[in-house]
Amino acid sequence: MNWAAVLGALTEREDLSTGTAHEAMAAILAGEATPAQIAGFAVALRMKGETVDELSGLLQAMVEAAEPVVLDPSVDAVDNCGTGGDRSGTINISSIAAFVVAGAGVPVCKHGNRAASSQCGSADVYEALGVPIDLEPADVARAVAEVGLGFCYAVRFHAALRHAGPARKELGVRTAFNFLGPMANPARVRRQVVGVSDPRMAERMLRVLVANGAERPLVVYGHDGLDELTTTTTSTLVEWVDGEVRTQQVDAADYGLGRAAPDALLGGDASTNAAAARRVLDGDTGPHRDIVVLNAAAGLLAGGAVDDLGEGVALAQATIDDGRAVAVLDRLRSFR
Repeated sequence: MNWAAVLGALTEREDLSTGTAHEAMAAILAGEATPAQIAGFAVALRMKGETVDELSGLLQAMVEAAEPVVLDPSVDAVDNCGTGGDRSGTINISSIAAFVVAGAGVPVCKHGNRAASSQCGSADVYEALGVPIDLEPADVARAVAEVGLGFCYAVRFHAALRHAGPARKELGVRTAFNFLGPMANPARVRRQVVGVSDPRMAERMLRVLVANGAERPLVVYGHDGLDELTTTTTSTLVEWVDGEVRTQQVDAADYGLGRAAPDALLGGDASTNAAAARRVLDGDTGPHRDIVVLNAAAGLLAGGAVDDLGEGVALAQATIDDGRAVAVLDRLRSFR
């Protein structure tokens, strides 16, 4: 890998080809780049602005280096995952919504990690709920097939990212790595809901997902800064339909969901957020349920179970109320 040429091009604000970006990431993940080269690459890309081609090459290399989860060909699973970094301190919205989506009959292969900038990541809350987070690849696939939901712990499946860890930690700023993680599901799912806290990245990330084989990708962001569809104000949903990008403004009130005060969505540590998750899945009403339902609706839309968000909200509500959502949690807790 000619790092001098790559870094030189980036400092001149020249875009890299998909192949060059792929080669650079492959070298990083193979442990063939120094911390200085990794940091320089990540920062130069961020300052220039990552293109769709560059992100596509990086993502291809990242997925290739991951330990794969091979799902049964008949299982067309969904993932819902956010970039994080919004520092909102909310409950684990997507992680709870995954149980609702699975309960409605759409298989979910959830990809997530422990907390980085918050108190509680998806792995933390699942662990506190008693969900196994350390499954082998074959067992994740079996959980998806038998229970409807399996969890891929990012550290376990993207072990090669350890080579970039020290440089990323020392940098302390968000780079392409933060945007790639949610798109790099080890099961290579073709249906995804990706939340992003930076609206400027939404369409780019959608196009990257499509370039890497996604059939029904959605990218969402709240206008309050959440990397989710929000209920405190309006949101944007960017989707790929019939070969083109479509953008939809989403207002939870249009679907009969309450407008929440930001403080009403707050969570805490893993035990606090696990208790909140259990209350939502057990049927408690209020702001936590409303935002989970709205985001579950997006997952159901990506999964092809509904034709629009309104239908998704209705199905998500019914799935919680009749006990199908909490049943997924209970089955997963006893899965071995």
